[in-house]
Order: sequence, then C-alpha cells, then structure tokens
Amino acid sequence: MSTTAITPGPVPFGRRIKRFMADRPLIPLIILLVILVVILQILRPGIVNERWIANTIKFAIPLAILAGCQTMTMLTGGIDLSVGTVATMSAFIMATQIVSQDPAVAFLLAMMPAVLIGLVNGIGVGVFRVHPLIMTLGTSLIGTGCLQVYQRTVIASGAKIPDFLAWLGTGVTPVLGFAFPNALLLFVPLAALIVFTLARTGFGRLLYAVGDNERATRLSGVQYWQVITALYVTSSVLAGITGLLYIGLIKAPSLSLAEPLVLPSVAAAVIGGTSIFGGRGGYTGTIIGALILTVLTTLLTILQMPEGARRILFGLIVLFVTAAYLRIVEDK
Repeated sequence: MSTTAITPGPVPFGRRIKRFMADRPLIPLIILLVILVVILQILRPGIVNERWIANTIKFAIPLAILAGCQTMTMLTGGIDLSVGTVATMSAFIMATQIVSQDPAVAFLLAMMPAVLIGLVNGIGVGVFRVHPLIMTLGTSLIGTGCLQVYQRTVIASGAKIPDFLAWLGTGVTPVLGFAFPNALLLFVPLAALIVFTLARTGFGRLLYAVGDNERATRLSGVQYWQVITALYVTSSVLAGITGLLYIGLIKAPSLSLAEPLVLPSVAAAVIGGTSIFGGRGGYTGTIIGALILTVLTTLLTILQMPEGARRILFGLIVLFVTAAYLRIVEDK
C-alpha cells in the first residue's frame, strides 16, 4: 500500500501580508503616518518642511508622554483618567509659585500633587479594588476642585512661565543643519527609560503578567497592591513632568491646560497596539500613535472642518486603526 505525500499549496498573498504585518506591528502604523504626511503635502504644498517637522514633534511629545502613562496602566488592564488634571495642577502651581519661590522649591511644590494623586490612585485600585476608571476619574474631579480653590489664593500674585521651561518647550537647537526641538532632551531619555523598563526589568514583566492573568500572578506570590501603587505613582509623576513641559510650550497657565490631551492619550496608546484588556502592547507603537494623531490634527485644521465633523472623523479613524490592528493580531 503506497501513501501519497500531500504538499501544502502556496500561501495566498493576502495571508502572507497579514503574517508579515502581525510579525511587525509597527509597519502598518508607519505606513499610515507616511500616508497622512503625503496627503498633507498634497493639500498644502510646501508645508512639510524643517519648521513643520520641528513643530509637530514639539506638540507630539507631551501627548506621547501622557500616552506612556496610559500604556503602562493599560498593560495591567487599567486606565488613568487623572493624568490631565495632574499635568494641569503641576503646570499651574509651577507658574504661580515661581513668582515668589526658588525654582527648585517651586518644582517640588508642583510635583507634590502628582505624587499624592498617584499614591491615592494606587491604594484605591491596588488595596481597595476600586475600578481604575472610577478611581482615576474621582481623583481627577477632586484635583480639579482643589485647583480651583488654590487659584483663588494666588490670583493676586499672578503667574509667570519660567524661562527654562519656555526654552525646553518651544526652543530648538541647530544640529548638523537641522533644528532639533529642545524637548527631545527630556523626551528621549524618558522614552528610553519606559521602553527599557517594560522590556528589560522585573517591574515591566510584572505589568504584563498582571494584565495577562492577575489571579495567576497573585498565586505566584506577587504583591499585587505594591505593583499597582508603584505603577500609578509613576504614571502621575510622568503626568506632572508633562504638565511642566506643556506649559513651556503653550505659555498660558489655565485650569484646563492639559485636559484636552486625556482622551487622545488613550487613543494614541490603543492605536499603538496596547490592548485595553491588558497583557499586550508597548511604548514604541504608542509614540508612533501620538505622531499619527498630531499629524491628523494638523490635517483636519487645514481642511477647516467644523468641530463636530472633526470629532466624527477623528473617532472613525481611531476605530478603524484599532480594528485593523486587532484583526491582524487575531489572524496571526
């Protein structure tokens, strides 16, 4: 009795493309970013130049740092809706305290609410098991109220943007003929630290483990509440640093300075491939997601879309990119 070997047929081209994209999830994001830049150049010839690139990077960096907060919390299956309030509080306190305090003292005072809110979030989520969305939303509202009360106590003294923050937020440094935003001096080390922490440290592995299977992580002896508390304190500190950078960029302290960045920071993390259910994602994709949203904002501005239409299109693109990414992962 003879047996005939069955040779598999050729893999369809479409499936090969899906496998290629699944093995290299950053490539679809880079392709989308390039497409948006090309469309922008077609609609407004000459806009994509050295100055535009520098400005795009300046505005993408605060969003990317806040999106890093979301990436880390989402890896555990959580979310941090208080980052906008924390950033706003740190920025506003810095701008008002620098009038009468030494810069180092003003910095410490500005970062105190960030550490406190992060600690409260971590204890609420890690110890008392409050859902992260509810916990961080609650601390965000409390922080906003406290900031409004604080404003009344300093309204007579005024506010000032420190020169070094303005230099960091808006300045550029010529390097080999290209104008590099000074904000990269802060962002590059921070981004490298986040990427290294997630990929090479025990704390990073614990974040993935908690998001993938919290029960198994607990049974293995991991102190869940310690991991979560450290996570939310880290997230708030990063948000506080973002606020200081952002006020140097905007140069106008207000009670809602960084609030508009909260939902885009979540969107940037999701577009970058971080699962809202936890256990999967990374910061490199989040950075590209922040660049995509920044370029998209410029594109919608050039098209002079009404605010309502811009929100609709913004939401549709976010949903499309997220669905496409999930489809690629599922077909892997």
